[in-house]
Amino acid sequence: MEAVTEPAPQNPKPLSAQTYIGRFAPSPSGPLHFGSLVAALGSYLDARVARGQWLVRMEDVDEPRCSQQAADDILFSLEAHGFDWDGEVVYQSHRNGQYQAVLESLIASGTAYPCGCTRKEIADSSLVGIEGPVYPGTCRDGLKGKSARAWRVRVDDEAICFDDRLQGRQCQHLASEVGDFVVKRADGLFAYQLAVVVDDAEQGITHVVRGADLLASTARQIHLQRHVGYPTPAYLHLPVVINDMGQKLSKQTLAPPLENAKASENLCAALGFLGLKPEVGLDRASPRTVLDWGVANWHLRAS
Repeated sequence: MEAVTEPAPQNPKPLSAQTYIGRFAPSPSGPLHFGSLVAALGSYLDARVARGQWLVRMEDVDEPRCSQQAADDILFSLEAHGFDWDGEVVYQSHRNGQYQAVLESLIASGTAYPCGCTRKEIADSSLVGIEGPVYPGTCRDGLKGKSARAWRVRVDDEAICFDDRLQGRQCQHLASEVGDFVVKRADGLFAYQLAVVVDDAEQGITHVVRGADLLASTARQIHLQRHVGYPTPAYLHLPVVINDMGQKLSKQTLAPPLENAKASENLCAALGFLGLKPEVGLDRASPRTVLDWGVANWHLRAS
C-alpha cells in the first residue's frame, strides 16, 4: 500500500518564547506505521529545534483495543529510528484516578451530567455535525426515567476559535457541530477527549504537534481546558498521510508496519512528506544522522 502525500502548508506562526514541552502520543493498538512516524518526526523536530523537551505518552485509555506488547513494539521502533525522549513513558491506563478526579470536579460545577441515551437513540437525531449525529441534549435537564450510561459535558452556544500554527485560524461551534460530548463512556472507560486534556496539563505540555485528523477534536479539548482551568497549548496540525484509496493511513485501514531495518529510508520519506528535501545519500546514513539533519533543516517553523 503506497502512501500518497498531500502538500504541506508553508511556514506556520512563530513559537512563543516560553519553555517548550512537546509530546508524541500514539495509541498502542498496533505497530508503528508511516503515518505515525510522520507525527512522531514532526513533533520531535519541532521540539528539538526549540531546544525543548519531547515526551512519549501511550494513549491506551481504550484498554480493550490496546496492549502492552503493542506499546513495547512502538517504543522499540522509535529507538530503532533514532528517537530519544525525555523522562519516563506515561501510560493512560495507569491514570484513571486522575481522570475520575477531574470528572468529579466537572460534575460538582454542573458542567458534566449523566446520560442514559443509547447509540441508536443518538443515531436517530436529525442533526448531523462534523463526526455524525449531533447529540440533541436529551438528558441535559435530567435522565427522565432513563438509567445513567455515560457522562457528558455541556457545551456553550458560542464558537471556540484558536490559531493553529500551520493550518491558520480555526473556529468551531460545538453546540451545532458536536453537541454535549462524552467524557466517560457507557462501558466505564474514560473518553480520549478528557484523558488527553488532563495528561497534557499535568505533563506541562506547551506545544502539541499532531496529525490534522485530530484538528476537529481541538475545540472540545479547549472547551474542557477552560472549564477545568488548564492552560491551552499552542497547536500545530500536520497533513495526514493517505493510502492509494484516499483513506487516512491507520491501523484501521491496514497500514503496514514500519520496517525497522529501513529506519533511515523511512525517516527520509517522512521528511519528504513534511516538505523537506533530504540530501542525496542521507537515507544510507544512520538514523541519528538523519534526525540531526532534520533538526538543522526543519522549515515548518518561522524563519
